[in-house]
Amino acid sequence: LIYYARESWFIKMTAVRDDLVRNNNTINWIPKSIGEGRFGDWIKNVQDWGVSRDRYWGTPLNIWECKCGCRHSIGSIAELREMSDNCPENIELHRPYIDAVTIRCPECGGEMHRVKEVIDCWFDSGSMPFAQWHYPFENEKIFKENFPANFISEAVDQTRGWFYSLLAISTLLFNKAPYKNVIVLGHVQDENGQKMSKSKGNAVDPFDALEKHGADAIRWYFYSNSAPYLPNRFYDAAVTEGQRKFMGTLWNTYAFYVLYAEFDKFDPTKHSFKTDKLTVMDKWLLSKLNTLVKTVDLELSEYKITEPAKALSEFVDELSNWYVRRCRERFWAKEMTDDKINAYMTLYTALVTVSKLAAPMIPFMTEDIYQNIVRSVDKSAPESIHLCDYPVSDEKMIDPALEKEMDEVLEIVVLGRSARNTANIKTKQPIAKMIVKADRALPSFCTDIIKDELNTKEVEFRSGLDGLVSYKIKPKFDSLKSKYPEKMGMLIGIINKADAAEVVSSLEKDGKYTVSAGGAQIDLTEEDFLIETTKTDGFEAASDSKVTVAIDTNLTPELIEEGSVREIISTVQKMRKNSGFEVMDHIVVFQSGNDKITEIMKKNEKEIAGIVLADGFSYGEHTEIESECKINGEVTTLGIKKARFTFCETGLFSWER
Repeated sequence: LIYYARESWFIKMTAVRDDLVRNNNTINWIPKSIGEGRFGDWIKNVQDWGVSRDRYWGTPLNIWECKCGCRHSIGSIAELREMSDNCPENIELHRPYIDAVTIRCPECGGEMHRVKEVIDCWFDSGSMPFAQWHYPFENEKIFKENFPANFISEAVDQTRGWFYSLLAISTLLFNKAPYKNVIVLGHVQDENGQKMSKSKGNAVDPFDALEKHGADAIRWYFYSNSAPYLPNRFYDAAVTEGQRKFMGTLWNTYAFYVLYAEFDKFDPTKHSFKTDKLTVMDKWLLSKLNTLVKTVDLELSEYKITEPAKALSEFVDELSNWYVRRCRERFWAKEMTDDKINAYMTLYTALVTVSKLAAPMIPFMTEDIYQNIVRSVDKSAPESIHLCDYPVSDEKMIDPALEKEMDEVLEIVVLGRSARNTANIKTKQPIAKMIVKADRALPSFCTDIIKDELNTKEVEFRSGLDGLVSYKIKPKFDSLKSKYPEKMGMLIGIINKADAAEVVSSLEKDGKYTVSAGGAQIDLTEEDFLIETTKTDGFEAASDSKVTVAIDTNLTPELIEEGSVREIISTVQKMRKNSGFEVMDHIVVFQSGNDKITEIMKKNEKEIAGIVLADGFSYGEHTEIESECKINGEVTTLGIKKARFTFCETGLFSWER
């Protein structure tokens, strides 16, 4: 490249520097650091815009020159025709045609010729807001209705490109910002954070990616992976993981609804909520749903992308792994009871609402769901999910207290599972008792959920775990050194002598432990300590910053037998699934090879049959579908077979082996 001085045409942007800065301050930049930093600094130090280019193709510079030194800028075709004696009726405004058009000099009457330069193409891009409507020559109303734009978006490299050209021209013509909100996008990188390049061989063909993952999965990845203004690493495994966590879970939940709704011929247009009979789980989910609508709508209105995607993902996870899992048996009821209707209507409402919320992000999957569960039963509904109104939150359905209580239940359940894992006790094995150290006891309906989830006979809330859990504390040297370098030695001595239970109690209650060191009061926080929890024999504990749970690990013969029953049920259910049986297929259960398991099954036939849909049991015999398994350490053989029915003289059905 050879750099040398040459003549150019400039727009004197330095004359409107203050206007540029003022107009920029009215724009909502996402992130703000671009508007205030990179872009803000650029316009504070703006230079005159060299707008001409010595090229053939492009928008011709609309300036004509005369030998007398006069220069004139043409502002419209009408003006050109008025001043020219040789302008064709259907003038083509590009080279070479425009170069042949001359105009009369307004000063000497001589012939004026257009200058040879064309205009910088960024001037074209910056003219887009009015040029697209051919304003000011027509469409004044529609232009004013759409200017300034509510929102634009482009990559970070447009800071000195389109973002600037738009603001520069709008400031020159209208002295206002041409857009209200702008999302600046980061660049897409490869798996290792390197810029994609064909020469490096790390560029991804977008059409190959679309063919492999589908448009929805790729869209969801970019929405949910990280803030849009940060660089995004794009690779197959990351897209697949996002697809599995959100889209896969949503689809499986939708498939669950369709499976049972088709079996029961459930039509949501013919039913309504029995509000006086809603369960706690229904009320909780409907509250969470309306909170979700409120959250997503607010965050999207503030041009946030990752946050609403995260809220949608968390809700769908709770919908599937908490509501549906805990309410599955309600869909198994033989009669269409009020409780079953409420379960269907709650799940249907959640699926439709979530689909509408997520429709702008994953337009194709949500359209499929909408067509199959809405349009299939309600032909009066809008033809497409994308023609529906965006959901509006019903404040009356939101119960913050209930949501908080259920969050606490979930926290306790997670800790309880952790304690069970540490004690090597499966969830299917009942335990006698669990003690929860928390600020307050939860209502009975919460306790019932905890009992069921953690398979415990009793849940007791306490303010402390004296006699069950003890603590050991040590100073965390890195934290103390960075925060209190001059007093580190004194603080280490104080911590080593402190009462561990008192420190933990103070941290849990106040979030700090205050000590006196060198004549100063210092508030130590949890990050300044290493805290170890030690359990008492017969108990296993788990804790986080606010809650501690301790489970009783002593198992009686009765508890062990009950655990064996659950193991049997789980094994049979897996055999049903692996054998391809339909959800509603009735079966006969076979067992052989272990007298102890035979005795347990005979004592609990009614409970087992009700869950696995068994119409009979056969002991000591074999069938085609069977396998050897361990039930609480006891080796036995279990088998299943579809039940065959015959009509008896009594008018009742009976099963045949």
